[in-house]
Amino acid sequence: MDRPIALVTGASRGIGRAVALDLGRTHHVLVGGRTAAAVAPVVAALPSAEPFVADLATDPLPALPDRLDVLVHSAGVDSSGRVADTDRAEWERVLGVNVVAVADLTRAALPALRAAQGLVVAVNSGAGLTASPGGAVYAASKFALRAFTDALREEERGAGVRVSSVHPGRTDSDMQQEKVAGEGDEYDTRYYLDPASVAAVVRTVVDLPAGGTVETVSVRPTRIRGR
Repeated sequence: MDRPIALVTGASRGIGRAVALDLGRTHHVLVGGRTAAAVAPVVAALPSAEPFVADLATDPLPALPDRLDVLVHSAGVDSSGRVADTDRAEWERVLGVNVVAVADLTRAALPALRAAQGLVVAVNSGAGLTASPGGAVYAASKFALRAFTDALREEERGAGVRVSSVHPGRTDSDMQQEKVAGEGDEYDTRYYLDPASVAAVVRTVVDLPAGGTVETVSVRPTRIRGR
């Protein structure tokens, strides 16, 4: 394999797909998704790629390469609801996907990441920096993800593994359309990031020379609704 290897979870749509397509210009991409049908079009669109198919919250992990240059965690689920209306099952579902599955995959990938002195990128959220009413579950999962990346970064410095946390604001995606519909607002793409903009930030993180680490970066839409 002449190309460096990148694994991108949640790569069948939205930010994950945009990241996979961007990294595919220079990397061999393991295209992560829950079904073979979902990842197949992305694999076909890339010059060097293969599927990495699993429901990371429930399925056994597929085999990982001996060396892994980049691991991008983009898979995740959203959740809205006030604390008084949110049951235990929802807390467990969201934390299971957004935190536990990330930690489990990272643990399994660490030998390969250490071998390559690679990079872990967690696509977090603005909700990983501040919480709002009705967003306790999602924000808690993203705050926990930020804590995970902060700890991992310090634990792996000696191994040469870099860890970055990317915090996009609201981004144009299927998930965002569902969220806005639930909120009863009009969906206006002027107020949302293009997934390609988030992918460009991830590319900047990946391309930084190995002597430096973009530890945390926030990117938000230029236009904010109501401002």
